[in-house]
Amino acid sequence: MYVCIYTMSSDNESNSIFAVSDDLVAPAPRKTAGVTTIDFDGLLSTPLQLHEDLKNGCGGMLWPAGMVLSKYLLRHQKENLSGKEIVELGAGGGLVGLAVALGCTTTTTIHITDQLPMYELMKKNIALNKLDSKVSASIYDWGAPPPSSIPPTHPDMILAADCVYFEPAFPLLQRTLQDLMGDNTVCYFCFKRRRRADLGFMKAAKKMFRVDEVQDDADREIWTREKVFLYRITKKH
Repeated sequence: MYVCIYTMSSDNESNSIFAVSDDLVAPAPRKTAGVTTIDFDGLLSTPLQLHEDLKNGCGGMLWPAGMVLSKYLLRHQKENLSGKEIVELGAGGGLVGLAVALGCTTTTTIHITDQLPMYELMKKNIALNKLDSKVSASIYDWGAPPPSSIPPTHPDMILAADCVYFEPAFPLLQRTLQDLMGDNTVCYFCFKRRRRADLGFMKAAKKMFRVDEVQDDADREIWTREKVFLYRITKKH
């Protein structure tokens, strides 16, 4: 699943939420491993420390939709997550889940998940931010049954950022969403459109779920101009 087809265009752009090339070739990653400090324009009083490392796949770096989704949740869900079971899919280094753990009021463990190549990076970033008591990393292959490490009940919230980038995995991601979505589950699904097939994923999702585009954010005009989309997905009733 980890096919690296996008690279940061320069080190100076590493802190830009939209500093991702749309070049559809597969050059070797040029971004070196290191720690990035992020406060999401002051939304975090304690900045997040994110170790980025591409040696095991492109999930190990910052991506635009992760920044957008994190800022949205910090603005709009800061006081609404107490008691909520939260699962992040395709977490990469864990940006979104860690941001929520640092900046929102939570009382249950946040489960950040990805494939095996990202597992050690997720654990490293949990430890780096001293969030071992609030965040847990798990291996979750899309299309497979949910891991036993996450609660057996349907989560209250699913977080997914930049999970739409590898078309052969689309059916697996759709199946995973179907497995996890309960009657009261809300999924915040954010991605940067790079190919026509990306919108095809959302077209298929709309046949399975209720899909509403999120519009109540001060930065919406900025991120839509950069082809980043944020949706709220729930079960059809």
